[in-house]
Amino acid sequence: MTDLQPPIVLASTSPYRRALLGRLGLAFTAVAPPVDESERPGEAPRQRALRLARAKAASIALQHPDAIVVGSDQVASLELGGATVLHKPGDRTTCRRQLLAMSGRIACFDTAVCVRRGAEESTHVDTTRVHFRELTAADVEHYIDREPAFDCAGGFRCEGLGVTLFRAIETRDPTALVGLPLIWLCEALRRMGVVV
Repeated sequence: MTDLQPPIVLASTSPYRRALLGRLGLAFTAVAPPVDESERPGEAPRQRALRLARAKAASIALQHPDAIVVGSDQVASLELGGATVLHKPGDRTTCRRQLLAMSGRIACFDTAVCVRRGAEESTHVDTTRVHFRELTAADVEHYIDREPAFDCAGGFRCEGLGVTLFRAIETRDPTALVGLPLIWLCEALRRMGVVV
């Protein structure tokens, strides 16, 4: 980092986002954003992801006014007669239920990112569509036994054995599904003077 480049702060304690930002070889710190992530009635998944990404970046920008702050959020949903939000399952039972619900269907992952420097703000939402193959209960149990992804939206890791559950992934940026769209982020950082 040069003397002219401001510090970079990731408004997240997610190990996945830290690892993704770390791929760029930039020095940064990660700070937990004090943001209420409660759902709002009638809020679409895309709007929720963007609202939370902006709120995370704004809350940390107040604490670090001279920094470039990166906030991100991801909302997974399944079309079942209206968008059904898929949360981080947290346990085997919920993970099993979510994975079986995705069998033969398409899950959407809206990953929003907000880059903020002072009053300057850039935002982006990347939507990834994951096409699941037809899954049996045995398929799901086998996956969970090998890779319990209870801390991941939807209950799988696309960068791991989760690929065994899919027919296809439609995306402009494969890192968005993991939690931070690096292709867009690199461009946003360059516009703010960061050498990437």
